[in-house]
Order: sequence, then C-alpha cells, then structure tokens
Amino acid sequence: MNHPERLGKYQITEVIGEGAMGVVYKGFDPDIKRTVALKTIRRGMSSGGEGVTMAARFRNEAQAAGRLTHPGIVAVYDFGEDENVAFIAMEFVEGHTLAHYLASRVRFTDEDIPGVICQVLDALEHAHAQGVWHRDIKPANIIMARNGKLKVADFGIARIEDAGLTQANVMIGTPTYMAPEQFLGTGMDRRVDVYSTGVLLYLLLTGRPPFVGTQEQMLYKVVHEQPVLPRQIEGANRPHFYDAILARALAKDPNQRFATAAAFKDAIQRGVGQPIDTTVWERTLIGAADKLPAKTPAPGPASHTGAPPSGSWTNVPGGWDMMLLKQAETSLAKHVGPLASILVRRAALECTDLPTLYAKLAEQVSNPQARTAFLEHATSVTSIKANYSSSATRSAPSTRLDAPPLPEALLDAAQRLLAQHMGPIAKVVVKKAAGRTSDRAAFFALLADNLPDGTARQKLLGDLQRLT
Repeated sequence: MNHPERLGKYQITEVIGEGAMGVVYKGFDPDIKRTVALKTIRRGMSSGGEGVTMAARFRNEAQAAGRLTHPGIVAVYDFGEDENVAFIAMEFVEGHTLAHYLASRVRFTDEDIPGVICQVLDALEHAHAQGVWHRDIKPANIIMARNGKLKVADFGIARIEDAGLTQANVMIGTPTYMAPEQFLGTGMDRRVDVYSTGVLLYLLLTGRPPFVGTQEQMLYKVVHEQPVLPRQIEGANRPHFYDAILARALAKDPNQRFATAAAFKDAIQRGVGQPIDTTVWERTLIGAADKLPAKTPAPGPASHTGAPPSGSWTNVPGGWDMMLLKQAETSLAKHVGPLASILVRRAALECTDLPTLYAKLAEQVSNPQARTAFLEHATSVTSIKANYSSSATRSAPSTRLDAPPLPEALLDAAQRLLAQHMGPIAKVVVKKAAGRTSDRAAFFALLADNLPDGTARQKLLGDLQRLT
C-alpha cells in the first residue's frame, strides 16, 4: 500500500508494523522535536461482533490511555483524523514485547519475575485508581524498553468506569488471559486485570499458560477447572510461595481474588521476603556482582579501561574484558534483541571463560540454524583470544629502550584493518601489541599472529605494510 508522508502535523519516518486494521508508523513531532509512534486505523472498520465499531474502540483507547500518566504505561499524546484514517500519537518505546522474548524461549529467572510482575501491577494500580481497567493484559501488550523497564500498552478494549463502551453479555479479551467473568459476559471490574496478571505470572514461572485449548474448551476450563500449580509441574522448580499467590489471583470468584493490584504486589513482596526493586534487570545485575564471591579472572587481555562502548556497560563483571562482553552482546542481539545486554551480563557473573559463556548464551537462541551460527562465531572469537594469549607468553620482540612509541595515527589505522577480521576486540589487541614493542615490523607480526587463517593473515600483513 502507499504510505503517507505525514499524518496531521506528524512526519512519517518509518513503517513499524502493518495489519488488516491499520499501520503503525514511527513519526516525528516537529513542534516539540520528539519521536512518536503513530497507530492508525482505517475508517469504516466493522465492529467484529461486539456491538461497537473499531473506530469507537480506537477512540476509546485514546481516551483510556490519555487519562493515565505513569512511567509504566505507554503515554498517549494526541488523537486525530486525516483523510481515510484515524490515528493516535503515542510514546515511542525502543524495545520488544514480553511475547517476543517468550517466543525466543528466554527463561525468566526467580530474580527477574518479581520485578517484571510488580512493574505491571504498579501500572495497573495507577490505571485502576483513575477508573480504567485494561482487560487485555498479556505478553504482547507489555513492552520491555532497552533499559529493562516495562511499559503496558494497548488500551483498545479498556473499560472506563464512567464511560461505558462495550455492551453487557459480550465476551471480550484474549482467551488465554481472560477471567471467568469475561468468558461469561457478566459484570466485571478491575479484578479481571488481577486474573490476567496471574496468568502472566503463571506463564513466566512455568513456561506455559494455566489452560489451553479451543475457545470452547478454554471457556469450560477457566470457569470450572482448577489450574495445576507450579509446585506440581515437573521441571518448574520455582519457589513454593507462588502456589498460594496464584491460587488466589486465578480464583474463579472475583471476590476470592486480590482486591487490588497493590494487594497482589504486597503478596509477592512478602513471598520474596524483601522489597522489590522494580527498576529490575540492569540495576539488579550490576548490584549482584558485589554480592558474589570473587572470580578467578578470565585468561587473556586485561579489562579495557578506556571509555565504555555504547550501551549500559558502565559496570563490568569482575575479571572480564569489556570488549569481549560487548562483542558477545552484539552477536547475541541479532537473535534476541536488546535483552542481549542483560543476558550477557548475567552469564558473565556465572561463567569464568569464553567457551562456557557462549555455550550458556546459546541456550537463549531457539532457532537451530541461528544457534549454530552463533556458536560458530563463538568458536572464532575464542580461537583468536586463545591465540593472542599464547603469543603473549612468548618472548617479546627486542626493542631498544630509547625507541619512540609507535605513532597514534599508525595504531588507529592498524586497528581499523584488524577490526575487519576480528571486530571490536581489535582495539584491545592493538593496544597490547603496541605495549610490547615499538618496532613497526614486530608490531605488525604480533597483530597478524592473532588470525588463525593463513590467507587472512597474509592479507592483513600486506595491508599493514602499506600503511605510511
């Protein structure tokens, strides 16, 4: 389809996603100079059998989210109509949904889950206090930003307490996450969000929802059957206090559930036994390094002490070279997105050598072909690192004590050439080699010695020798 260059005052810069109902664009607000997401819907869309048009639901999303101001909720800035589409301008969040990570078979740890769920509950408590209940809490509607913080999105079927939209006796929601009263079309309130958050917690703990099947089967199970609690699931291996929490959150009778999202959060905090830092992953992982016993430093080049690369690598797990971890993150990010930084940091806290680190990270790559490619990359990195460590144990080339250091311009040029073969680790290798010799030919030989492939080694030597 043809995409517009602008919607209202907003300039279109990119297509983020496209579906049957409309398109989501990345846009730019020229008035206040900020990037926005523009969610659109084509006019005249049918109701989908719920007695309200999609346009009405779309406007409801803008009204519901627009009255909420919370760091854990995707902010809505504007609602407008332009030619054949209506649009919502909202906060643009860099990151992926929890659904993306679950589909990639990322396993959330016992340390992660309380922070994830409590962030969702904090956002819901705010929404409920403003008279809005979401009614469609699920992984696809929860975005994890690049800093690890969560954002609840998509209030398209939200219920605003003082402005009815949906009809009575209408089933609405996503079956896997729907409460019994949603299936039955009976009266519902904010406790439907308590139930769906309970389903989300169950999914994070066990890797599967409490009930599965066709819509008809789901209706029967949700209304009549009790879920198998995590303690009874082989391989779940989760703290037992979650069983009582889930039994209450997933109660058939709303009156038996937690009355509020805040009460649900309090129960999790009591189970964990300490207040939960809902800024979660990055801060939690950085702090964890101070609580672990000292590691034997990984062999190889010492930690880089220069400016950190782009990203959040301002704190490096003890004994690790920052450039090696950043290289692992770059490789893993091709498969799991921005979560790679967190996964690499966590693995670095548990591993003491590169092969073990990469083997642990490979568990997060679900596609077999992609996992093979990732491990092949790991093999080349560990081979280069081992070769460099081996060469460092040899006698350094003789250097006159009064020889001047190699020029910075030469070092920079050599790094660029070596990076074509080795990636970011080239910076560390060049620095180490320059520290061992001021002889130009010996310096070049040390650099070429890091390449296991003879053809690549000869090409690098030829390129280095042509440097002026």
